[in-house]
Amino acid sequence: MTDPERPALPTRQAPPPFRTVVVAASERVSARLQRITLDGPDLEGFTVSAPASSVRLLLPSVGRSDLVIPTWHGNEFLLSDGARPAIRTLTPSWSETAAPPLTVDVVLHQSGLLTDWARTVPVGASVAVSGPGRGYHVDPSASAFVVAGDESALPALTQVLRAIPGSIPTQVVVETADPAAIERLPQRAGITIDSHLVAADAPPGAAMSAALADLPIDPDTAVWVAGEAAAVQRVRRRFFVERDIDRSQCTIRGYWKAGRAGTDGT
Repeated sequence: MTDPERPALPTRQAPPPFRTVVVAASERVSARLQRITLDGPDLEGFTVSAPASSVRLLLPSVGRSDLVIPTWHGNEFLLSDGARPAIRTLTPSWSETAAPPLTVDVVLHQSGLLTDWARTVPVGASVAVSGPGRGYHVDPSASAFVVAGDESALPALTQVLRAIPGSIPTQVVVETADPAAIERLPQRAGITIDSHLVAADAPPGAAMSAALADLPIDPDTAVWVAGEAAAVQRVRRRFFVERDIDRSQCTIRGYWKAGRAGTDGT
């Protein structure tokens, strides 16, 4: 029954349908990063055409081993009983010649649905992916870049760095609890990395947003920032309201919300 007091949610365009895949490999890249390789016939034609694109990863629901594909209901995916499925958004592998199989990197936290799955999923297990979502267009006319993110954004941040032409000066701000994450970032002349190693239980995004607050940003500098939702909202307010930086030169995205039940931060 429709509640007349509750406004109807807007109808959104349906995302790409889910493609069923299997876990082809699982590798611990570092103490806090698990790399999962996905493959299967359903990935035929799946193309990631831009850096920092996204995919929805559908996991088996809590307490179930089988995978149930949900249905799009105008603004979200739902299971047949009306429950929300276990879906997480991740950055897939990307390169100029990218083709299946697909890899996703999962930041391992103390607990959480995605973290627990990534730690224990066996090769051959079924999952599903939907996507890809929007990526980032690197403006070749920019005179410089500012690229920033927390641990959840590192796969996408790495792709953005690789897509920036080597001649363009690039300032990188990274917040992470994993020193090895800094070592894995692309290195080239012109890249300056301002890394902030924080405790795993530190307020998410605080170090990153503080480092960006007064960072010099010229009108012809392109900016890409991603991380915890409240932290990037502080960045938006500082840039757009207090410093009057042109929104058109910035791409600022929230990747996760601290405190949301079941969140893994990825």
